[in-house]
Amino acid sequence: MRVLLLDPFHGAAGDMTIGALLDLGADEAQVRAAMASVVADPVFSRVTRCGIAAVRVETRSGPAHRSLAEVIERVEAADASLAVIERAKRVFQRIADAEERVHGHAPHFHEVGADDAIADVVGACTALESLHLDAVAVMPLALGQGTVVAAHGRMPVPAPATLGILRGSDLDAVFGGGEGELCTPTGAALLAEFSTIKPAAIGAVRVLATGYGAGSRDPADAPNVLRAVLLEGTAGVPGDEVDILETNVDDVTGEVIAHCMDALFAAGARDVSVIPATMKKGRAGHLVRVVCRPADSAPLSLILARELGTLGVRCIPSVHRLATARRIERVAAEVAGVRREVAVKVAAIEGEVFSVKAESDEVRAWAEELGVPVRTVARIVEAAAWRELEGEGQ
Repeated sequence: MRVLLLDPFHGAAGDMTIGALLDLGADEAQVRAAMASVVADPVFSRVTRCGIAAVRVETRSGPAHRSLAEVIERVEAADASLAVIERAKRVFQRIADAEERVHGHAPHFHEVGADDAIADVVGACTALESLHLDAVAVMPLALGQGTVVAAHGRMPVPAPATLGILRGSDLDAVFGGGEGELCTPTGAALLAEFSTIKPAAIGAVRVLATGYGAGSRDPADAPNVLRAVLLEGTAGVPGDEVDILETNVDDVTGEVIAHCMDALFAAGARDVSVIPATMKKGRAGHLVRVVCRPADSAPLSLILARELGTLGVRCIPSVHRLATARRIERVAAEVAGVRREVAVKVAAIEGEVFSVKAESDEVRAWAEELGVPVRTVARIVEAAAWRELEGEGQ
């Protein structure tokens, strides 16, 4: 089980997150390409902060004010995988939800709508994906103190948007820790989206690697860095806590239910299932069941209510879920004379692989291009994955 522990002991921002993950071993070429597709070729450099060597990331972009729809449009055009793009979109949705609670209306992004913020989010999500992790834990965030000048004038630290993001997450925070804004809204939203388990749930581990991402400031009394630690668990089969949401509907079409499922997955649902059911008075209906992180229960319940018109959503909180160790591998396969790399999910127990499954979206897209049945492409890709894994074991 590979676990990432993020320790924002002196705050967090988008560029610091990328730097820490790059220093930890994230794929620099993938991160650079993803960020460059949004703005321009970023600059990665080695710096020191109070004697700690760290990676500094600079996007070289200018200011811009955009709506959420405009930000999402730029994210969707990034040179990144579908999983990265969807994760980045969820990060900005977290920011938009927090801004709307603060201002009372759909916001026009200022600082977080600029090109550098979009590049930071896409870059951080790409870096995280390249590490092939099983879980991410985040230590309490240092928020800072004082005031900061923003687009709406001088604001208290932590900024209202940052507090709004933390309110909708399972992150812990510490007020103070230094002067100024130590945790930006972008940094808070990234860590909230990345977090899957609490630090206390990690258990016995071995430290494999450490990385540090530097902020722009260099105070003399504290290192302005975010620390990333790659851990390997000694336990055989990891687990985590999830909530289960359920609702019954008997007056919506299959098309509406399908759209709702897409919306739930885009908002971070771990799994969604729709089960035929016989309702009162013998009416045919469906039981909609959602598996999600506890922090996502409230926003996902709202999606169920808005999309399906249901009057109530049942929440079964904090169910322990047994989860095998999983990672994503890129596997080269040949179909109809065409060779391509496809993402494959590899599952293992105590280090022994027992399942490989080709990523459905990539398989479907390739099958459509070639005019070949999806099941044929999936079978060839998964067979190639097994051959590669068996070769590694020799």
